Amino acid sequence: MKINPLSAFIGVSLVVLTGCTSAAEPGDSPSPSPSAVSSGDAAPGQESRLDAVLANGTVKVCTTGDYRPFTYLDPATGEWSGIDIEMAKDLAAKMDVDVEYVQTSWATLMPDFLSKCDIAVGGISISMERAEQAFYTTATLDEGKTPITLCENVDKYDTVEEINQPGVRSITPIGGTNEKFADANYPNGDIIRFEDNNAIFDEIIAGRADVMTTDASETLWVANEHPQLCAVHPENPFNFSQKAYLLPRGDAVFQEYLNQWLNMSFNDGTYEAAKAPWFG
Repeated sequence: MKINPLSAFIGVSLVVLTGCTSAAEPGDSPSPSPSAVSSGDAAPGQESRLDAVLANGTVKVCTTGDYRPFTYLDPATGEWSGIDIEMAKDLAAKMDVDVEYVQTSWATLMPDFLSKCDIAVGGISISMERAEQAFYTTATLDEGKTPITLCENVDKYDTVEEINQPGVRSITPIGGTNEKFADANYPNGDIIRFEDNNAIFDEIIAGRADVMTTDASETLWVANEHPQLCAVHPENPFNFSQKAYLLPRGDAVFQEYLNQWLNMSFNDGTYEAAKAPWFG
């Protein structure tokens, strides 16, 4: 039976914290240059990125544009959309500055962020590798990795052991936490590494792949868009993960400002409004 994506989404809970969890992957650069990351821990005379953004009148936002429901760049229109795109617009409005999107990829997310952007958004998972090079905001979402497959195959691929079998074609985008999860958990399966995250689910529908393991939030959105596909126990994922926004390492002033903005957004309906078009 197909899982109701809206009721299942209840199990993927938002977390409103007052602290911050810090947390990267293949393609991340080993260390930021001093010019790329400002130190807002505030030794006298050091400027926070907050001051720089306000002075420049523009907040530069790195995002991949290929990970709905969080970020999407329409190749036909050049328009950006997604939950985190709406949140970036709200942040810019609150700061009374313009927003400039810098498209990146999962493989180059960290070096692009360090050299080009003030913040990175778009369904970014917290990882300890990224935490070595950047700060995170308060977490915006609690979830984990779970499979998505043809609805007729839900019972065939609802455990790691079932997917980790010779002949099971597990597809994954290149350069992110999905690929890391597949490499770690499906060494006996057939892993297909796919370049285009926007078209990856079509491969399952076309029969060229069997299953994909990704974030529960993405499986719920995909199940809404593609009736042939079902999210497999998104309310009970294989592991635990959180999503948040990347900030310059050491900039506690900017981090605190963004955390206060998120706290208000979680409680005044802003985040729910950004989420509604994707999940109802």
